Amino acid sequence: MGVSNFNGMDFKDSPKHPVWKRWVRFRAEDGKIYGGEPVNPDIDVGQAIEKNVEVLVKVVAGNSAFDYDTSFTGEIKAIDKLLSPVSQIEAGTVRCVGLNYKEHAAEMKLTLPNTPTVFLKASTCIASASEPIILPSNVDYDEADYEVELAIVIGRKCKNVSVAEAADYVLGYAVANDVTARKHQEKTSQWSYAKGMDGFCPLGPCIVSTEQIPDASVLNLKTRLNGKIMQNGSADDMIFSIPEIVSYVSQGHTLLPGTVIITGTPCGIGISQSPPQFLQPGDELRISISHGLGTQICPIARG
Repeated sequence: MGVSNFNGMDFKDSPKHPVWKRWVRFRAEDGKIYGGEPVNPDIDVGQAIEKNVEVLVKVVAGNSAFDYDTSFTGEIKAIDKLLSPVSQIEAGTVRCVGLNYKEHAAEMKLTLPNTPTVFLKASTCIASASEPIILPSNVDYDEADYEVELAIVIGRKCKNVSVAEAADYVLGYAVANDVTARKHQEKTSQWSYAKGMDGFCPLGPCIVSTEQIPDASVLNLKTRLNGKIMQNGSADDMIFSIPEIVSYVSQGHTLLPGTVIITGTPCGIGISQSPPQFLQPGDELRISISHGLGTQICPIARG
């Protein structure tokens, strides 16, 4: 039996879904940080920010995506600076599942796992979906790789949940990029260092509520590098489903509201190309997921 609460309240006493359908976190022109729902339900927030199109947001009281009982304030604010939809503090350590797409396992010539492979990325990996990805000096020019991934955002405290009840604890979904320094990854069996550098998990631009997406297997994941499609996969190719992942990760582990779980990447990563194609300063990287999750647009730069 899973356990859950928000401010001590059992989740069954609060609404099943938050008041918003899509959540963005941002800084407005007054310099304050807000959260809420874009006024235009169809706008791709990432693309709009890139094109300097004004994005108006209905502000939510308290500015927390994880308060299911909050309401809109009636204020409308314009995004001045887009932030990650979950802050580094809210997320804590990012849980990650490796090798979770059948076609990706095939391209890497690896057998399908029987158990999810879980590793961690530091909270300092989390970055905005519209800021440059900075390659630090210890990352070579021939190793930085992209990985479009579906991020699960946990909305309610839980532990030891079953597969059947796992969906009750998921707030929604977001776009993530599991940026990886491949040479560092190859040096050790532990991946957290190679995948855990600052800014190596751009997140967003938004969270889409599970009310909008009751079945995440319908989602399409795509990566474009300098205009060329590199990854184009479907979440229905996952080896372990979203409920299976949430249940597995929660066994013996308390997942707090704000926990981010990224769920593996489809085929087409840079290291699998012939020849391999790694991220270079000046590259334009577009990571997107369908059904309103939107587009990350992150130029590559050298730190």
